[in-house]
Amino acid sequence: MLVLFDPFRSMTRKRSKGSESNTVNDTIERPNWSNGLEFLMSCISMSVGLGNVWRFPFTAYENGGGAFLIPYIIVLFLIGKPMYYLEMILGQFSSKGSVKIWSVCPSFLGVGYGQALATICIITYYSSLLALTLYYLAVSCQSVLPWTHCRPEWGSYCVDSNPIGRVRDVTTLNSTIQLQSSSEMYFLKEVIKEKEDIYDGLGEPGWKLTISLFVSWVVIFLVIMRGVKSSGKAAYFLALFPYVILFALLVRAVTLEGAVNGIMFFLEPNWSELLNPKVWKEAVVQCFFSLAVGFGPIVMFSSYNRFDHCIYRDAMIVTSLDTLTSLLAGISIFGILGNLAHNLQITDIKDVVKSGTGLAFISYPDAIAKFRAVPQMFAVLFFFMLFVLGVGSIVALHCTIVTVICDQFKSLRYWKVALLTSICGFLASIIYVTPGGQWILNLVDYYGGTYVIFGLAILETVGISWIYGINSFCDDVKFMTKREVSLYWRACWAVLTPISMIIIFVYSLSTIKPLTYSGKLYPNSANVSGWILFAIGMSQFPLWAMWYIWLHWNEGLWKSIKSSVKASPKWGPSNALDRKEWIAFKAKCLEQRSERSSNSKLSQFRQKVQNFFRSS
Repeated sequence: MLVLFDPFRSMTRKRSKGSESNTVNDTIERPNWSNGLEFLMSCISMSVGLGNVWRFPFTAYENGGGAFLIPYIIVLFLIGKPMYYLEMILGQFSSKGSVKIWSVCPSFLGVGYGQALATICIITYYSSLLALTLYYLAVSCQSVLPWTHCRPEWGSYCVDSNPIGRVRDVTTLNSTIQLQSSSEMYFLKEVIKEKEDIYDGLGEPGWKLTISLFVSWVVIFLVIMRGVKSSGKAAYFLALFPYVILFALLVRAVTLEGAVNGIMFFLEPNWSELLNPKVWKEAVVQCFFSLAVGFGPIVMFSSYNRFDHCIYRDAMIVTSLDTLTSLLAGISIFGILGNLAHNLQITDIKDVVKSGTGLAFISYPDAIAKFRAVPQMFAVLFFFMLFVLGVGSIVALHCTIVTVICDQFKSLRYWKVALLTSICGFLASIIYVTPGGQWILNLVDYYGGTYVIFGLAILETVGISWIYGINSFCDDVKFMTKREVSLYWRACWAVLTPISMIIIFVYSLSTIKPLTYSGKLYPNSANVSGWILFAIGMSQFPLWAMWYIWLHWNEGLWKSIKSSVKASPKWGPSNALDRKEWIAFKAKCLEQRSERSSNSKLSQFRQKVQNFFRSS
């Protein structure tokens, strides 16, 4: 199970000196980061983004608050860290993007293309979130923040987010009617003009949000137009600036009246929820979105590293910092939710506000409205921070797509591909700034992002650990990092990570329910479109596998399949000297394992188990 085929034996048998030379010469010199710190900052800006400030709090909010933290941390160590480190290794070892790395197992090429399609889906709606932050950034410059007070047309059940000097008597209102803050009403009625349903269409895009969307894409293009040369320099600011505002927000949140109740709801675990498989599934999905695992940017960024760069240290720093940032953002926003519940006279934190994309644009603005001294300045800083976080993440995702295209068509100029994809991204994103845009965002995120990325990540770990082989992969890791691969990594990559993901994925599909938004069902046509999107993403794996087998047909179906899952001559270090040393190292490792097997009196199965626990 751990080593189905030995790709190195095939490579050494079929490769000649001439073919080896051609393989290396076919590889155009890949640019590198100016220094290792640029790579680390880029990874931080990619992983620490809106997934922490926006997605993590409302995912925890929807899954029992504190009960979500335990499965999330367990999933981080069983799936998140191993997957993150694995993808870093693949990129740096091969100096290839998320599609070309599958020279390690050519029939799995569709995994890379499927991940690219899912990444495109994420990019399109992620940019609409940037548009919202720019919109709020612009209106924050007014003398009075527009979401601080209720407007007459919003009805009598609206409560001012900043009641100072304008205290409204809400005690006489009908207790059966749930109150809504002015920050929530402003977001729903003025900003996105949300529709109650989409049975009669999505509506026309708002011109203000469309302009914000265009500006967002201009910024994205300017950051990535020169590849790692420009994005690496911007990464210092994109990674560090948000923490200044996050810490200031935390200080403000914990001092609000009622904040303690919200924070306790976030931190106090409900042990019964640990038995709910849905919570574990959401923990995996959140881990993927927060760390950007399974999308391709980790592979892409690390492919621009020097071959001897210490990625182990960087992987540990980024994954740990990402978790701490999520906890920081969670405590901040739940402190704010506790204050919201206090102001709205609601005892249950769950009933404070609708969950969804708008949480960050309702709860955070509500807290800012309560600032007594120049709330406008803090609003500008906060939404600029959100914009910076979003840019850091979407730049990584967009660079992944550009790299996939440039790796495939090496004659294309990087900036031209970046420009073309930015234009296409803007046009595709306009649908999300319509009144029904949040409905479509939820739909695309669910079918085109969540399940596709989940399924393809399972295939990714299976392809590396079970098909290429855990021993072969660990040999590559040892050669590159000059350090032994610990039992923790071997156990996770080979057994714990893929099996736990398979169990959670199968259960989540078997218990899937009709998708809803704000408690309302989608039209049948929308669900059909969602399943088509899911099918397109997942079908990339079998389609590209069949294409490769047909293209490399070899004396019958079974031989062709066996040949398609063996590493091609293109797999390995791109540098000629590193490649020569790697081939010698692999031969030595294979010889040592063969010698142990021939001298051992253990059964074949027990010998494989013993080899699994040994690094060479």
